Amino acid sequence: MSARPDLSLVFPVFDEEESLAKLLDAALALGPKLAAEFEIVVVDDGSRDASAMLAAGYAEQHPNVRLLRHGANQGYGAALRAGLREARGELVFFSDADLQFDLEELATLIHHAREFDIVAGYRERRRDPWGRRLLAGVWGALVRRLFGLHVRDIDCAFKVFRRHVLEAIPIASIGAFINTEILVRARSAGFRIHQVPVTHRRRRFGRQSGAHPKVIIRALVELFALYRELRRNVVVRSALGDEH
Repeated sequence: MSARPDLSLVFPVFDEEESLAKLLDAALALGPKLAAEFEIVVVDDGSRDASAMLAAGYAEQHPNVRLLRHGANQGYGAALRAGLREARGELVFFSDADLQFDLEELATLIHHAREFDIVAGYRERRRDPWGRRLLAGVWGALVRRLFGLHVRDIDCAFKVFRRHVLEAIPIASIGAFINTEILVRARSAGFRIHQVPVTHRRRRFGRQSGAHPKVIIRALVELFALYRELRRNVVVRSALGDEH
C-alpha cells in the first residue's frame, strides 16, 4: 500500500465484539469497489470485551487493516480524533461499529465528495428510541442558535472528508461533541458541506451510551468552550480590522 491511499475508513470501537467481525468483513469487501487503494483504521477505545483481540486478528491477516489501541476508555471523541489523525487517505470516512448504517451507501457520499469538502449523511428515518430523538432535536436547536449551523443530523456517524479539511481544522473534543465541533469549525473556515440521506437501523448488539448524563454534561462543556473561543476570535479579528 502506498503512503497515501485513496480512501480511509475509520471505525472507533468500544465493546463491539458482537458486531465488529461483520463490520470489518463488509468494509473489506466494499473497499476495492470504491478505491484502488484503501485502508481501514480501527481505534479500540479501551474495550472490556474481545473487540481489540478480534481487530488485531484482522490486522494480522489483512495488511490494509490497522489497529490503534487505547489502554483505557478515553471517550468517543478521543477515539474518533485518534483515527482521523492516523488516517492517510485522500478521502477519509468514518462510521460507528454498531451496524446501524449500510456501508454500501458510502458510494453515494464519495460521488458527492468530488464537488464538496464534507459530505454528511443524515438519517432519513431515524430508528433510535424516542428519548434519543428528542435529545437530538434539542441539541440541534441549540447548535443552530449558538453557531448558525443548519445541518439536519449533526451527530450522524456517516461522513466523508477531503484530506485538506482535517489538515486545516483543530479538533479538541474527546466526547460526543466531536461531530458538532468538526462541522462548526469546518463551516467557520469556509469549507462546503453537502448532506445526503442514509439508511438507519436499530442497534442489534451492545448498548448506547450517548444519552448518559456524564456524556451530555461533557458535550455541553465542550460546546460552550468552542462558542467562547469562536466569539473571542471574532472580537480579535474585529479589533485588528479597526486598527487598519
